[in-house]
Amino acid sequence: MGGHMARNLMKKGYPVVAFDVSQDSLATLKADGASVASSPAEVAFGVDRLVTMLPANAHVQEVYTGPSGILSTVREGTLLLDSSTIDPAVSKAVAAQAGEKGAVYMDAPVSGGVNAARDGILTFMVGGTESDFGTAKALLENMGKNIVHCGAVGTGQAAKICNNMLLAISMIGTSETMNLGMRLGLDPKLLAGILNTSTGRCWSSELYNPVPGVLPGVPSSNDYQGGFGVALMTKDLGLAQSAAIVTQSPTPLGSAALQIYRQLCNHGYGGKDFSSTFKFLQEQEKN
Repeated sequence: MGGHMARNLMKKGYPVVAFDVSQDSLATLKADGASVASSPAEVAFGVDRLVTMLPANAHVQEVYTGPSGILSTVREGTLLLDSSTIDPAVSKAVAAQAGEKGAVYMDAPVSGGVNAARDGILTFMVGGTESDFGTAKALLENMGKNIVHCGAVGTGQAAKICNNMLLAISMIGTSETMNLGMRLGLDPKLLAGILNTSTGRCWSSELYNPVPGVLPGVPSSNDYQGGFGVALMTKDLGLAQSAAIVTQSPTPLGSAALQIYRQLCNHGYGGKDFSSTFKFLQEQEKN
C-alpha cells in the first residue's frame, strides 16, 4: 500500500524520501526515483509533510515515539498523516505528543485495497482539526479520490474499523454464498453475475469476488497473493471488538467474523488475502 502511495506522489511531481524495514521495498522505490533514509527520524528531519502506512499499534508507536522515531527530529509545523489502521486511542496519544513538538498529527486510514492504492483512487478517512484538513486534503488527493473529514483525531480510525468490520462480514457472506451455489451446481461466473444484478450485490461479490477465475486481477485469481492479508483483517476485527466493548455496542456478526478469521490464521492463512475465506470453507468440507 505504502509503496503505491509513494509512487503516486512521485508521479504528481513530489520528491519523496522513503523508509521501510524491507530493503527490497526501499530498493524498488529508489529505482522509481525516491530518496531513501536509514530511519524514520532521518525522514522527519528533512521534510515538512510525512505519510506513514504501518501494520498495527506497536509499529505506529515505535515509528513515531521510538528512539529513532519521527518525533525525535520532527520540525515545528510538520504535517504528519498516519494511514495505518490502529486503535483510535493510540492516534490520540501520538497526536498529543506531536503537538508538544509543534507538529500536526492527523489519522488518515484508507479503504479501497491494493489496486485502489496503485490506481490512486483510495478513500481517506481523516481525523483532525478542520483548520488543518485543507492542507491534508491537498496532499492526499494525489493518492486518492475520496478525502473525507470525519471529525477530531481518532474519528478516521473509528470510521475505518467500522468499515472493515462490515467488509469482513460481507466477504464471509459472499464466500458462503458462492460455495453453496457451486455445490448446488451453479457456474460461479453465472452466480456472481446474478448476485451483482440482484439484492445480494456488494463490493466483495462484484469487485473482489473470492472465487478463483471469476474476476481477473484480484487476489483470488492469483492464489490469494497480494491484497489485504488475513492477519491484518483479524487485527482490525480485534480493534472493532475492543471498541464495541468500550461503547457497549452489540456486534454479534462482528464477533463471529473475528473468530472465523482467527481460525484462518490458525490454519496457515495469515499471509493470504482475506478473500481466502472461500478456500478455507472449501477445505472444511473435505474434513
